[in-house]
Amino acid sequence: MIHPAAIVDPKAEIDEGVDIGPFVVVEKEVRIGAGSKIKSHVFISEGSQIGRNCHIYQFSSIGEAPQAFAYKGEKTLLIIGDNNIIREYVTLNRGTVPGGGKTVIGNNNYIMAYSHVAHDCNIGNQVILANGATLAGHITIEDYATIGGLSAVHQFCRIGTHAFISGLTGVSLDIPPYMLAAGDRAKLYGLNTVGLKRHHFSEEILRALKKAYRIIFRSTLTLENALKSIEEDPISQIHEVRHLLHFIQHSKRGISR
Repeated sequence: MIHPAAIVDPKAEIDEGVDIGPFVVVEKEVRIGAGSKIKSHVFISEGSQIGRNCHIYQFSSIGEAPQAFAYKGEKTLLIIGDNNIIREYVTLNRGTVPGGGKTVIGNNNYIMAYSHVAHDCNIGNQVILANGATLAGHITIEDYATIGGLSAVHQFCRIGTHAFISGLTGVSLDIPPYMLAAGDRAKLYGLNTVGLKRHHFSEEILRALKKAYRIIFRSTLTLENALKSIEEDPISQIHEVRHLLHFIQHSKRGISR
């Protein structure tokens, strides 16, 4: 149902079962998937593609032009997957041409009030952004990561799968998967044990990740030698340990420690 007080461009593609509330503005070249609900006073800019069964709360700005000096009005995209909850006053920006032309948000994410996702970010699935979490441009967040309230992540950083970033944390370097980070400038405080147990990681995997953490981040070995040591250890056969190694080996900004 489209409320009579909503403004929906005739060139927008609205699937069946979409509920659009009063004073919503939907521009041309917008797509909204079946079952999605858009509450009052939401602005959805052209180039926004919203999947099925998303719930977008009032006063959010979806797909507006990126806040980047290099952006000159080119046609770029914001692609949002299925089953996402986007709460009040969230701002999600489209991509830029130099950054690949699109901002991508996967499925089943919970983006809480006042959060910001800048241009060219790539967010996976089952990610939580708590209230006021702020992402600069070109950030990658892997599946199941949690960003605490009022945290800020520097452009081009990567956040690994199942990582947990505490509230009021400034992230300027990559956060490895499965880790807990906190502080004015993010530091690692061991595994995200609570989160991993909630997702039913086995005791074998937890022990292997704890051992890898101690070798990489709490031993006297250089990073190169620590990674080599793990590669020669039987724990390197565990998928999660291999992912941790791969993430660190391919870091461009450097790793928080």
